[in-house]
Amino acid sequence: MIEVNNLHKGFNGEEVLKGISAKFYQGKTNLIIGQSGSGKTVFLKSLVGLHQIDKGEISYNGRRLGEMDDDAKKELRTEMGMVFQGNALFDSLTIEENITFALGMFGDMSDSEMKDRADFCLKRVNLEGVNNKFPAEVSGGMQKRVALARAIVMNPKYLFCDEPNSGLDPKTAIVIDNLIKEITEEYNMTTVINTHDMNSVMEIGDQI
Repeated sequence: MIEVNNLHKGFNGEEVLKGISAKFYQGKTNLIIGQSGSGKTVFLKSLVGLHQIDKGEISYNGRRLGEMDDDAKKELRTEMGMVFQGNALFDSLTIEENITFALGMFGDMSDSEMKDRADFCLKRVNLEGVNNKFPAEVSGGMQKRVALARAIVMNPKYLFCDEPNSGLDPKTAIVIDNLIKEITEEYNMTTVINTHDMNSVMEIGDQI
């Protein structure tokens, strides 16, 4: 579970997050809804430590983010998976290399073990046989599935998705929604999703 208490964050004297408190539960899809510009992405980036908060407290299963040293923060990051709004895939790397990037950085797997893990994650998101393609060679919906495969490659405890349906047609958006829901329950992750897609809210939102 992730707990947030009285979170404040601003930029250049303008306060964006004004005392937000929330709990995000394990094994659930926890959705944050709000219009564009309301601060959803700032909140998500604050949760994962990409923004230094001005005031408040964030804790991961009782571990307070603000009290962690660099080693503890690095360990926590290995427990996180993130799907960015724009996918954030590396254009110069193949799909397999994109997925195994974190394994090479944080893990100690052999090349064959990393390939096996990439194959498993691609199969899990129903996207096989594209290992050697580059992101530009597949569709937007496929890129989103690649981003999801990369997010789960480290077996994360926490999954964060920023507008995962952005730019997708309605049919593909439903596929991505269902995949996130299934993977959350299968791996018992704490999943936090930013969205303004009310279809997502109605279909997969365990807690809003």
